[in-house]
Amino acid sequence: MFKHILIPTDGSELSTKAVKQAIALAKAVGAKVTGFYATPDYTPSTYIGDGYTLRLPSPKDHAEIWKKNARKHLSTIEVEAEVEKVPCAVFHAVSDSPYEAIIAAAKKKKCDLIVMASHGRRGLSALVLGSETHKVLIHSKIPVLVCR
Repeated sequence: MFKHILIPTDGSELSTKAVKQAIALAKAVGAKVTGFYATPDYTPSTYIGDGYTLRLPSPKDHAEIWKKNARKHLSTIEVEAEVEKVPCAVFHAVSDSPYEAIIAAAKKKKCDLIVMASHGRRGLSALVLGSETHKVLIHSKIPVLVCR
């Protein structure tokens, strides 16, 4: 069956549920997991605010903020895998196209399944916001299991 499962996360509640389901599946089939988080590339239009003042972060500040964010969300996967005694590795990559980063990560780590959440948007919100899960489903040659 499956030997290596990629678990992309965005840190959302739905994504956390998909993490639990992916790790349960990995445990059941004896697979290892790799957690993945895509961080956006630096753009000068991004700002940090405290409610009163706004400032553009430097490229270094931007990288540190997103590195900390990735660590936070990936640690959720590590903890869950440790509890369930499932072999786990995690990593993140910088990309303004999360779906491409997810597919590239699965290929790079030689994963044979991608398990990810779907926010279940429909209609105009799906059209406007798009769906990284949908894009992965369309473009991936690796099987994708979608959790809702």
